[in-house]
Amino acid sequence: MTTLTERTATLHRLHESGCFVIPNPWDVGTARVLEQLGFPALATTSSGFAWSMGRSDVDSKVEQALDHFRHIVDGVSIPVSGDFQDGFAGDPEGVADNVRLAVRSGLAGLSVEDSTQDPDDPLYDFALAVERVRAAREAARRDGMDLVLTARTEGFIVGRPDLDETMRRLSAFADAGADCLYAPGIRTREQITAVVDAVAPKAVNVLVGSDFTTVQELADLGVRRISVGGALARVAWGAFLAAAEEISGSGTFTSMRDAAPFAALDGRFAR
Repeated sequence: MTTLTERTATLHRLHESGCFVIPNPWDVGTARVLEQLGFPALATTSSGFAWSMGRSDVDSKVEQALDHFRHIVDGVSIPVSGDFQDGFAGDPEGVADNVRLAVRSGLAGLSVEDSTQDPDDPLYDFALAVERVRAAREAARRDGMDLVLTARTEGFIVGRPDLDETMRRLSAFADAGADCLYAPGIRTREQITAVVDAVAPKAVNVLVGSDFTTVQELADLGVRRISVGGALARVAWGAFLAAAEEISGSGTFTSMRDAAPFAALDGRFAR
């Protein structure tokens, strides 16, 4: 079992050069399988976790997120970054307090976003958003730790797809101490290149939730990190819903032909 110091150092190194995929498990089982497949690090998914608990993405509480982080961290030996949503607070002081709690959960990194969850005013004011990142950065360096901080701006997924504003925010977040910058929803070559150039030499994460690119194509654009968010959870839910709806609707079981064999799954978790 690696130490937290070793995991954190590994996650920092992964962001320094090259390009890596950091997939998003939603429970201990999926985390262990992704580790078995050779991925060097993992990131939690707030949506995947929320759905597994029978909740929507915005209904999780900070205590639930922290408990989830501990379970994932304890289940694997590779670095884990936590999807910490909006820090579960509006003001910088509250964000810092919650990040300090997250530091103690064993994470090697975490992300904080600028979404307010208010559809009428979906992004925190620019100055406040920057101060929230700065507070998270300072808190993530406490207790002898130096977590990898990812700062996200959510404009492209909350109805504010303004590339200039996205670059302005990410550049300011980088100056405020974020190690990795992330704008979920950008997907064109022009958008990605603009963001990479705007925050260089800091690392950029690109979210891939559909078949619009490849690892090599993103690496060629200078992207350092690729995540899939809730996409793996959506794949699993898609298969589940198709099979369950077939049974309830037609009384047939043909979807089960595509199920993973019992022995193959059970064998992955044998001790």
